[in-house]
Amino acid sequence: MTTDFNYNPSGRLKGRVAFVSGAGSVGPGWGNGRAMAVRFAEEGALVFATDRDAGRLEETAERVAAAGGTLVTGSCDVTDSASVEAAVAACIERFGAIDVLVNNVGGSAKGGPVEMSEEVWNAQIAHNLTSVFLGCKHVLPHMERQGRGAIVNMSSTSGLRWTGAAQVAYAATKAAVIQMSRVMAIQYADRNIRVNTVVPGQLHTPMVEVRLAGQRAGGDVEALLAQRQARIPLPFMGDGRDSAAAALFLASDEARFITGTELIVDGGMSVRCG
Repeated sequence: MTTDFNYNPSGRLKGRVAFVSGAGSVGPGWGNGRAMAVRFAEEGALVFATDRDAGRLEETAERVAAAGGTLVTGSCDVTDSASVEAAVAACIERFGAIDVLVNNVGGSAKGGPVEMSEEVWNAQIAHNLTSVFLGCKHVLPHMERQGRGAIVNMSSTSGLRWTGAAQVAYAATKAAVIQMSRVMAIQYADRNIRVNTVVPGQLHTPMVEVRLAGQRAGGDVEALLAQRQARIPLPFMGDGRDSAAAALFLASDEARFITGTELIVDGGMSVRCG
């Protein structure tokens, strides 16, 4: 079963500057970052979109252009402080502000502590957690000077519970993103900066076809989708547009009194027993 996803743009981010990391995608379709960049632009935001692989931003830019939005792209390695600092400076130079920050980069690696190498463990920390730290580190001073801001960090239901595979580093880092967001929310609340977390579940993003099916289902995409759907109470699987809708709400003034919380986007999976 599938459902239509109908956008009804209303200018909720009109004139706001949004910095979105990981705004490309590993393949065609609606990855989380691409969907957020497009959705924000549809709502009137001036979007500065980054990805480590600039080629992945081409479809994102095409979709924003088709929607009549504004998007500037830039290459950025979110695990490297100098690279993040340079991208933030480029956004400020282009648009003069950063009103919304979305830290979206992340990815899983299979294995528990015995079978996972220390190199993979360290890479997971850099990719999933240090990337969020660096984005906040370099954007928060600008938000402080502006006297307002909204930060949306991307976690995962793997940071809440077992989701079907041993991926200890991914689970640990995504849990850490949630707590880091809570701490920053309190630290910066009196400066009118809100920090919240979107917690996606098992969505059908391009990652399924490009990487996950090979890791977990012998390359059988339909088999993997069936496994994932079986865990979801709702009779369909969401995609990056569902994460984007949640991020849009938390970034907008509709969430002006919401900080230090998590919005779970998983079709009920994380509260289901068994």
